[in-house]
This record gives sequence, structure tokens and C-alpha cells, in this order.
Amino acid sequence: MNPTQEASAGSKSAVSNNEFLTFTLGKEEYGIDILRVQEIRGYDAVTAIANTPEFIKGVINLRGIIVPIVDMRIKFNLGKVEYNQFTVVIILNLAQRVVGMVVDGVSDVITLTPEQIKVAPEFGSSLDTQYIMGLGAVDARMIILMDIERLMSSHDMELVEMAVS
Repeated sequence: MNPTQEASAGSKSAVSNNEFLTFTLGKEEYGIDILRVQEIRGYDAVTAIANTPEFIKGVINLRGIIVPIVDMRIKFNLGKVEYNQFTVVIILNLAQRVVGMVVDGVSDVITLTPEQIKVAPEFGSSLDTQYIMGLGAVDARMIILMDIERLMSSHDMELVEMAVS
């Protein structure tokens, strides 16, 4: 392997598993590493916690575990949030903690080859793309591949731990 191929392989090794759970937020389709997903549930009422950011909807009791619920539509400023029969919560296992993520709907599980995963474009300092691992190209679909662990453990999301501690 030449140095260019090694660098390319190294950047793709961040995607340890090429299976992704795809879901929708607004008109866009996103993908997260399937190994981070514990379960998918319908959206139920949550218990609100005072003084948390707007994107933290509250917490639920999931079989004795208190799980913070983050609405990704609010987090990503995707306009008016409406809950309907398609709204789901993806329960994630991330770095010894369980977090719920509200999305508009779950699509399917896809397997991407390394050739189908493209590097995310740079947008300069005006747009934060550090949580985007790449773009998955499947037929006519473009799937935004998110590093969900990096997003959920980012500075502003650390409030999730503070809110339930």
C-alpha cells in the first residue's frame, strides 16, 4: 500500500463497521454506526428537567435507567418541531452512557462499501462539520454519516450529563 492509500484507509478506519442505521431529520437523511444503537422506540412523553437547553427534551425511565432525550431537529435548528406517528427515539449506547435521540423517522439499515463513503466537504469556519464522518452515496441517495459519539460527547452536549447528575 502506498502512503496515499494508507492515508485513505486510515481515514476510513474511523468507520469501524460499514453498517449504518439511516434516519430522517427534515428533508435530509442521516446515518449512524449501527453498533451504537441499542433500540428504537416510539416517541413518548418525557419528564422535563429545569434549566436545560431547549434541545434536551427531558428524561425517560428505560427499565430502571434514566435516559436523557435529545431532539436532533431542535439541536440542528431544522425549523418547527412536530411529533407524529413516525417520530421515534433512537436509544444509543455511547461511552458508558445511554442517550435517546428524537428523529423524524427511521429508514433502514444499510451497508456501505469504502468506495461509497465520500469525504465530507469543508465549509470553513461558518459551519461546524466535525461531527460529519462523510457522505454515503447509495444510488440517487446522499446520506450524511454522523459520528454520533463525537456529537453527543461534545461540549454543548455535556449538559446532558449535568442535567441528570
